[in-house]
Amino acid sequence: MSFDIALSGIQAINESLDVTSHNIANAGTYGYKANRANFATLVAGNQMNGVQVGSVTQNIGLSGGILNTGRSLDASISGRGFFVTRASDNSLQYTRVGIFDTSLDGYLVDASGRKVQGRAMTPPSTELGAEGDLKIPNGAIPAQVTTAASYIGNLSSDWKVVAGFPGAAPITPDTPPDADTYNMSKVTNLYDTLGKQHSLTQYFSLTAPGVVTVNYALDGNAVGDPKVLNFDTSTGQLIPDDPAVPKITTLIDLAAVDTTDPNAWPNFVSGSKMAAVTLDYTGTTFFSGEPSTATNTPTDGYSAGTFSGVSLGNDGSVIAKYSNGLTQTVGKVVLATFANEGGLTQVSDTSWIASNESGVANTDVAGVGINGKINVSTLEQSNVDITSELVGLMTSQRNYQANSKVIQTESTMLQSLMQAI
Repeated sequence: MSFDIALSGIQAINESLDVTSHNIANAGTYGYKANRANFATLVAGNQMNGVQVGSVTQNIGLSGGILNTGRSLDASISGRGFFVTRASDNSLQYTRVGIFDTSLDGYLVDASGRKVQGRAMTPPSTELGAEGDLKIPNGAIPAQVTTAASYIGNLSSDWKVVAGFPGAAPITPDTPPDADTYNMSKVTNLYDTLGKQHSLTQYFSLTAPGVVTVNYALDGNAVGDPKVLNFDTSTGQLIPDDPAVPKITTLIDLAAVDTTDPNAWPNFVSGSKMAAVTLDYTGTTFFSGEPSTATNTPTDGYSAGTFSGVSLGNDGSVIAKYSNGLTQTVGKVVLATFANEGGLTQVSDTSWIASNESGVANTDVAGVGINGKINVSTLEQSNVDITSELVGLMTSQRNYQANSKVIQTESTMLQSLMQAI
C-alpha cells in the first residue's frame, strides 16, 4: 500500500510541476493569469490512499504589471473588467489582452482576429448605439463647408485709437487697408462647399476707448458688415449686445458674395460656394499688455479626406483619423464584469467564456459602475510571480525526494523480509 501512496505523491508532484513550468513559460505572456495546482487527499472508505491534483485554478482577480508600448492600438484595463470579443463561432469571449488592429473588412479586432465589441457612434452625433461589432468607417469623408467659427483672445487696452478704416481705397487683394487704420489682424481658415480653403482676415481697430471695430476680408476682398465689440474698461470683459443673450456673435453672409469673377476671386473653383458664417467672440478680453499671439479660432469646416488610421482614447473611444487632419469618434469599446470572475470557463490561457458559476456578463463603457478605466498605449503583463514559482519548484523537489525515499525504504524492507524468510 505504501508503494501506491508514494507513487500517487510522485504523480501529483509531476502534475504540479507541469503547472509550475507552464506558469514560468508564460511569465512574459500579456494578460496571462497564473495557475495553481490544488492537492486533494485520496480516500477509499476509511483507508487513505494517497494524494491527487484535485483542481487547477487561475488567479484571475490579480492584475499584472503595466507595460508602456507606445502603440496607439494597445490598451490595458486598470481595475475590474474584460474586453469583450466575438469569435468566429459567434461565441463571446473575454480577455484582458488589449492588442487591437483593424481587419481588411474594416472591423476592430484583437490579436486573435476576434471582433471587438463596443457601442458605435455616427458623427456628428455623440449618442452611443447598440452594442455589437465595432465597424470602422475607412472610406473617404466629404468636404464640410464652414458655417461657424470663433475668436477667443486678448485685445490690448494699450492700443492707440485709430480711425478711417480701411484707408484711401476699398479693400481688394491688390489694395490692402492702410496699416495705420487698424491695430491688429488675424486670419481664420474657412472652407467652401468643395473643401477648398480660403482666408478670412479680421482687422481689429480701436475706434474709441473700450470700443473695437472688426472689419472682414475674404481672400483679400472686403466682405460683410463691421462688428463692434464693446468692453467694460474697468474689468476688461465684453459687454453683450443684449443682456438676455450672453454670447457675442456676428453673422457674415458669405453665401451672398458673388465669387464668379475669376479676376476678383481667383481662389474659387467654378461651382464652389461659401456659406453664411457665424463668428463667436465670447470670451475675448480687453486687458493691458500685448494682444494674444496664440488664439483659439476653431471652425466647423474641413476639406475632403481619406481614412488614414485609427487610435484609441483613454475613455475607450475608437478614433478614426483622416488625411485632412480630422479625427472622429466612431464608437467606444465596452468592458464586461461578472459577479464571480473565478467561475469563468477558460478557453485559452488569456481568454474565458461565461458559465453558470460566473453569472452573466454586465457590459458598459469604461469607467461606468464598477468597470475599470482603460490605459492607452499600454499592455497588462502576466501576474506570474517568478520568485514564488521558483520556491514552489524547490518544494516540489523536496516532496519528490521524500516520496522516492518512501519507495526506496519500502523496497529495502521487503528485501530484508524475503532474505529472512
